[in-house]
Amino acid sequence: MEELEMQIELVENWIESGNIDQLQNFLNEQNISDVEELIDELPEHAALFIETLNINRAVRVFGILDFPTQERIFKKLSANKVRELINEMPPDDRTSFFSELKGDVVKHLIIMLSPEERKEALSLLGYQEDSVGRLMTPDYITVKPHWNITRVLEHVRRYGNASETIDVLYVIDGEGHLIDDLRIRDILISDPDTKVEDLIDSRLISLHADDPQEEAVNVFRMNNRVALPVVDEQDIMLGIVTIDDILWVANEEYTEDMQRIGGTEALDEPYLDVSIFHLVKKRGGWLIVLFLGQLLTATVIEHFEGQLEKAVFLMALMPLIMSSGGNSGSQASTLIIQAMAMGEVTLMDWWRVMKREILSGLFLGLILGALGFARIAGWEAFAHAYGEYWVLVGLVVSLSLVGVVMWGSLTGSMLPFILRRLGADPASSSAPFVSTLVDVTGLIIYFTIATLILGGVLL
Repeated sequence: MEELEMQIELVENWIESGNIDQLQNFLNEQNISDVEELIDELPEHAALFIETLNINRAVRVFGILDFPTQERIFKKLSANKVRELINEMPPDDRTSFFSELKGDVVKHLIIMLSPEERKEALSLLGYQEDSVGRLMTPDYITVKPHWNITRVLEHVRRYGNASETIDVLYVIDGEGHLIDDLRIRDILISDPDTKVEDLIDSRLISLHADDPQEEAVNVFRMNNRVALPVVDEQDIMLGIVTIDDILWVANEEYTEDMQRIGGTEALDEPYLDVSIFHLVKKRGGWLIVLFLGQLLTATVIEHFEGQLEKAVFLMALMPLIMSSGGNSGSQASTLIIQAMAMGEVTLMDWWRVMKREILSGLFLGLILGALGFARIAGWEAFAHAYGEYWVLVGLVVSLSLVGVVMWGSLTGSMLPFILRRLGADPASSSAPFVSTLVDVTGLIIYFTIATLILGGVLL
């Protein structure tokens, strides 16, 4: 931290004195992450940093910034730097940046691209926003089956600098159909006269351009790859997706899921960059839905008002029942959402999940029911709070806890499946939503059991 403060002081002194050459040398010697940190600390000079860096490093720094920062910098850059920057950006990074901008701005920027880059940009922007096609880059190395290792290595030396990665080479036929992929390691340890076709193992894993990005994240996770090829419906190779882009997508999806689980719509920008009006808009919708749900809770309580007047202790025990049901539902919902995100659970597994959650809910309910009965017995022993029918009161609490916890577990586990089946995000079955739903139904279970057991005795 002390070193960063010294660097900030040096940079500010160079800027104030107009010593741009010294600033340029310093920035070009720093790690990309260090420059990004300086931009965070000195946002007012961010555009100057990008202008000062050599173009290769400027592109790399710009690529790791969040979009709001990129947009602020872009507005302050000179036209020449903008043209230079967007032409040198990797196609996948440029597509990601363009997709966040307004249409008229994108049109202006596309005109500034070279004819070749413009063709690539328009092609990638033609895919749906959350598809694999938006992530892919056309910069990769292909080889032919009949080439030998010597020719492959010559090809890599000639075109390797223009490729996103040379860790993997892709074997295609004369019509562009993808046959297989080869690790560079296998190439380097093979005899120079070995043919590419002799190294093919037919264990190809590929993505389709129209696949959802979330699906690509799961494929990368399960197969431990640094890059995967992207093909069309005819298996023509279109590009590759690399692990750095997938990690970015995974982080974005994780952030969105966490926000939805918390009972709010996903934010499009970092929290501190979101306006108060936008923040209220994102949070207000869910709060209104949850409020309307709680109105149903009030309706249930009003319906059983007569029973509550006869046995006031039922009101005191309500939070015990409601919180247990809501907590069990939130637990189940969170577990299933996470399992879906990891690809461990699919829609076809709903019946297995239901059986597991019914059993889990039963055992958890029995545990809490025993504790609830012990609580009633303890209060009766020391304070005589429930009178001669305390055993029946304890039974009401115990059975209610068993029923409510089972229902909460079942509801929390099934809601993600229902939402996924309807095409919605399972993360929308957030903890507050599940808790509110289980509150209403839990009270019905509680008062129904109380009426059955205590009717004619205390009620």
